Amino acid sequence: MNIPLNIHAIRAIYGFEMARWFRTLAQSIASPAISTSLYFVVFGSAIGGRMGEVDGVNYGAFIVPGLVMLSILTESISNASFGIYMPKYSGTIYEVLSAPVSIGEILIGYVGAAATKSVILGFIILITARLFVTYHIEHPLVMVGFLVLTAVTFSLFGFIIGVWADGWEKLQIVPLLIVTPLTFLGGSFYSISMLPPVWQTVTLFNPVVYLVSGFRWSFYGTADVGVGVSLAMTTLFLALCLGAVWWMFRTGYRLKA
Repeated sequence: MNIPLNIHAIRAIYGFEMARWFRTLAQSIASPAISTSLYFVVFGSAIGGRMGEVDGVNYGAFIVPGLVMLSILTESISNASFGIYMPKYSGTIYEVLSAPVSIGEILIGYVGAAATKSVILGFIILITARLFVTYHIEHPLVMVGFLVLTAVTFSLFGFIIGVWADGWEKLQIVPLLIVTPLTFLGGSFYSISMLPPVWQTVTLFNPVVYLVSGFRWSFYGTADVGVGVSLAMTTLFLALCLGAVWWMFRTGYRLKA
């Protein structure tokens, strides 16, 4: 028997989260746009002028996918974790849990809103990058697919962090101490083929490598690992996040205490 989705509940959660984002729209857009501009000034102009090309691509254009991924990962985690932590902090999470709303509907509302914000931000960064460098996208549909898949996956991951966190400072621990370093070391600003063989092997244990590599392939047709492997690893991480969220709601982990 098919149980229809509670569209009204999804729309309420999604609309509330998007409205909160629109209230701080200038900050939400201006901050990443300025940060991206600074990256291009420092890496694209100052350093890129000395590096020439990487894998046949101008260095300024080469770092565009990496910058988009860097922003997508951090913003997805931040938006989703804050979105679910606020109801926990204020106590309104109990109203959501007691309402006739399923786990899937809650996820679609919160994670869907966070992923939407990240995708919008990704396109804003692409537009900002066009002001500094000329780049092309060989596989636009694949690019959009990777963008959406990454945003959804890491919004789920952020949702998990928001449920796990029992204080404001914990919301920042994982993004600052784990995700951001992994992103910088995941080939965002360089090709891992430039590393010594031993470090190339070590880098392959960094999951961000597969995200950046697959996304860069959609731009220039070049990647450090196969696009199929990148897609498989991203899908695997998505499945793990879904499993973790299902367990949290099933056991009430830090939701019903």
